[in-house]
Amino acid sequence: MATKVYIVYYSMYGHVEKLAEEIKKGAASVEGVEAKLWQVPETLNEEVLGKMSAAPKSDTPIITAADLAEADGFIFGFPTRFGMMSAQFKAFFDSTGGLWRAQSLSGKPAGIFYSTGSQGGGQETTALTAITQLVHHGMIFVPIGYTFGAGMFEMEKVKGGSPYGAGTYAGDGSRQPSELELEQAFHQGKYIATITKKLKGA
Repeated sequence: MATKVYIVYYSMYGHVEKLAEEIKKGAASVEGVEAKLWQVPETLNEEVLGKMSAAPKSDTPIITAADLAEADGFIFGFPTRFGMMSAQFKAFFDSTGGLWRAQSLSGKPAGIFYSTGSQGGGQETTALTAITQLVHHGMIFVPIGYTFGAGMFEMEKVKGGSPYGAGTYAGDGSRQPSELELEQAFHQGKYIATITKKLKGA
């Protein structure tokens, strides 16, 4: 039976979604792994999203809390709002109380990726504060550490991400994930999928 890795994300302007797509490719590159993209429900209405110049939603299916129980591992992605995950993703986690009571996600590996508007916008604080959600569910947080190698030490080019997970900088919204950031995202997907497969096999 295939190892199921769910890449679950929220993306308002498309930056997190681009990372998610690359993470899926990385996870799917591991033999025996079935990677699937999901997006969490939107909490803002169309009028507000229009005023915020939000990008149109893709056709990625909307996840429910119950869907999480079917996966063997997760990679969660979201933009940063004041150094923490966006309210849309927090609202989704808030809907998982039933899974928490049953400890349905306990022992399952999970990684995190993110997008911030600037270099000081929360590339690490967003991951740190998001870990609390995983802890209460008993999930196993899987950072990428420095397994990405030389790409972690790039100093000449602007690069998001950290040992906590892949990341990108959105700036004013016009900047898109760089080739190096996408490579790191692919690496994260492959890395966490490999660990998830090992844990399931054990």
